[in-house]
Amino acid sequence: GRQSRPFVSALTQDDARELLYVVGEIEGLAAWRAARRPDRDSLVSELERINGELLAEAEGSPPSRDRIFLLDTTFHRTYVEGGAGPRLLALHDSIKPQAERYTRLYIEALLDKLPVSVSEHQSIIDCIASGDQDQAQRMVQTNWRNAAERLSAVIERAGELGSW
Repeated sequence: GRQSRPFVSALTQDDARELLYVVGEIEGLAAWRAARRPDRDSLVSELERINGELLAEAEGSPPSRDRIFLLDTTFHRTYVEGGAGPRLLALHDSIKPQAERYTRLYIEALLDKLPVSVSEHQSIIDCIASGDQDQAQRMVQTNWRNAAERLSAVIERAGELGSW
């Protein structure tokens, strides 16, 4: 009989932008909801701790890319879980795994840009802490859109992988 082979979609600029923008929209809604929680102090403290560890790891010698991936993923998941309801969480769970390989590529290729991401994360934390829902949402969208643009430039320089 016929054997099927696994299919992996191409790593393209267009796919990276679309996917990371979608993640930013979903996570932005979660951050908006998290910023309106009256009990958000413990969430803010946890986000501060994770972001501090992320910066320390990025500045380590040598930095562990696996640990950076874990910390970055944990940072985003923390505010998502802090704000998302069951429907938003289900949407996030369905789309976020698709972004994993782009996130790993980002960390691999743009390790030197990680302090920029950490600074963007701090803006997210500050907005959640102050209860500024709209700005928290915008900061998350901005973080993901900036990541998409930085990654798109890497893909352009390297050539789209898997599109041949």
